[in-house]
Amino acid sequence: MQKPLPNPQSKDRVIVGMSGGVDSAVSALLLRDAGYSVQALFMSNWEDDDGYCTTAADFQDARRVSDILGVPLHRVSFAGEYRDRVFSHFLSEYAAGRTPNPDVLCNREIKFGICLEYMQRLGADWIATGHYAQIRRSGSHPELLKAADTAKDQSYFLHAVPAGALSKTLFPLGGMHKPKVREIAHAAGLPVFDKRDSTGICFIGERPFQDFLSRHLHTTPGPIETPEGRVLGEHRGLALYTLGQRSGLKVGGRAGAAAAPWYVADKIVARNALVVVQDQYHPLLLSDEFSVEQMHWINPADAPAHSIECGVKTRYRQSDLGCSLRSGGAAHWRVTLDRPARAVTPGQYAVFYQGERCLGGGIIAQRFNSELAPEARGIPYNSLFSVEGS
Repeated sequence: MQKPLPNPQSKDRVIVGMSGGVDSAVSALLLRDAGYSVQALFMSNWEDDDGYCTTAADFQDARRVSDILGVPLHRVSFAGEYRDRVFSHFLSEYAAGRTPNPDVLCNREIKFGICLEYMQRLGADWIATGHYAQIRRSGSHPELLKAADTAKDQSYFLHAVPAGALSKTLFPLGGMHKPKVREIAHAAGLPVFDKRDSTGICFIGERPFQDFLSRHLHTTPGPIETPEGRVLGEHRGLALYTLGQRSGLKVGGRAGAAAAPWYVADKIVARNALVVVQDQYHPLLLSDEFSVEQMHWINPADAPAHSIECGVKTRYRQSDLGCSLRSGGAAHWRVTLDRPARAVTPGQYAVFYQGERCLGGGIIAQRFNSELAPEARGIPYNSLFSVEGS
């Protein structure tokens, strides 16, 4: 059920983050029609003019929509802040052999961080975005809820936004499904009604990803090998691969191997080796436990003293996995899954839920599989391989 928007008081001013897409356009339309005093803000955070960044075209779309709706449009660039707070972390994580998710950090640091502060300096009582998520306002802390459209739910990317920022935020589309949003846009004459959704990395756009990383990271080729140490080929650099990946390995047709696809099972940073297997459900790709660091609770009262039974997503658009989450001391938490999951990836975020409510989340640090040989149980995979392959 749609969580109702707060009733506007004395023409409350809301500033909508206008991206140039259909979701933010309809958000502005709905808020205007609900009685809010609406303004729009177009934010650009990536300034490389290399043919892949769509900022110029997106701004023109945002300006056309704002003109049709009759709302003022502001424009601001946080490119420097984005590079310092998001992109530098993104590169350092890849260089360390992990696979980060910059969209989570961008939401926390940029959209609901410095951009929120900027909107408030413009006089915003509320800020709004076209995210598919919902907020329930009860008690002293807002609750972040999944969207009604489960195929579009973006609570995963919003789990690290501070409660103080959520309390000032409106998500007009949280109770709607995407086809209805496009229908509203079309009926209102908004030219972006059929604009396709962006699927690229936050503010970087859609581009050949390995080539992009190679421009910004020093990568060193190394061996592609089986868990037994048989060398099959050479990789371009560990940062360019992620767990579970099957494309781009170029190790097919090897003598003595089955005619089946190869999958990335681990990265051994100490030896610059990429480990591959031919079974997509190989034990080395499965985890029944993993550890989490830098945990953020939307409501600190939800943090259990010992353990809690809940659901977890280890990647976007994944169904909730049943798990037990328990404190591991200091800032670390230990997650035990009800059944093993494939390609739990260090550097990605684990986000925890109780029903439709998002509790928060943290960064996956290490993964484990108790079904490995007894002597390997509880040993992180990269440590196991480093011992066996040394």
